[in-house]
Amino acid sequence: MTAETSQTLDRGLRVLKLLADTDHGLTVTELSHKLGVNRTVVYRLLATLEQHALVRRDLGGRARVGLGVLRLGRQVHPLVREAAMPALRSLAEDIGATAHLTLVDGAEALAVAVVEPSWTDYHVAYRAGFRHPLERGAAGKAILSARQRTADDPGYTLTHGELEAGACGAAAPLLGVTGVEGSVGVVMLAEVVPERVGARVMDAAREVAEALR
Repeated sequence: MTAETSQTLDRGLRVLKLLADTDHGLTVTELSHKLGVNRTVVYRLLATLEQHALVRRDLGGRARVGLGVLRLGRQVHPLVREAAMPALRSLAEDIGATAHLTLVDGAEALAVAVVEPSWTDYHVAYRAGFRHPLERGAAGKAILSARQRTADDPGYTLTHGELEAGACGAAAPLLGVTGVEGSVGVVMLAEVVPERVGARVMDAAREVAEALR
């Protein structure tokens, strides 16, 4: 039995998705064609979404995603963090290194969840909220590698001393999660990353991706 749904809400969400997929906005006519509804319906949808700051229209009449979406987006990180914690705990305990989930925030990598191992004598201190350029560190470089994957890509990234002297990192990108761009990795005090760590962070990234789908 199919659950009863709201056609208007469905159309409104489709408008937001269409606008999110374009950098240049869409006109009422373009939205009308894409949704398969008349212009009057589109005008009503846009007017409602504008009242909640989820859509804005420029002087040329093109509709774009509004700043109200950012307020909703701020609530995404806690949900993503909660979903990722079991895989991160397992990774940290297995490797004996600090595990983290990192997401893209503009041109930066933002650590949104961190788990430190419970049994080691020492480990790298790493905090949620830590930011660094995407071009530096295993977490950011893993994300960038996923944007241009090649046949010989091993599926993970290793770095040494790029964010902290004496520390090395390994990270694998999250793949197949709509709307989420990030990586899962570990950071440790070592000269080189042990051989098995690359495959292990890939497994953890797959676990997190499955939890977020």
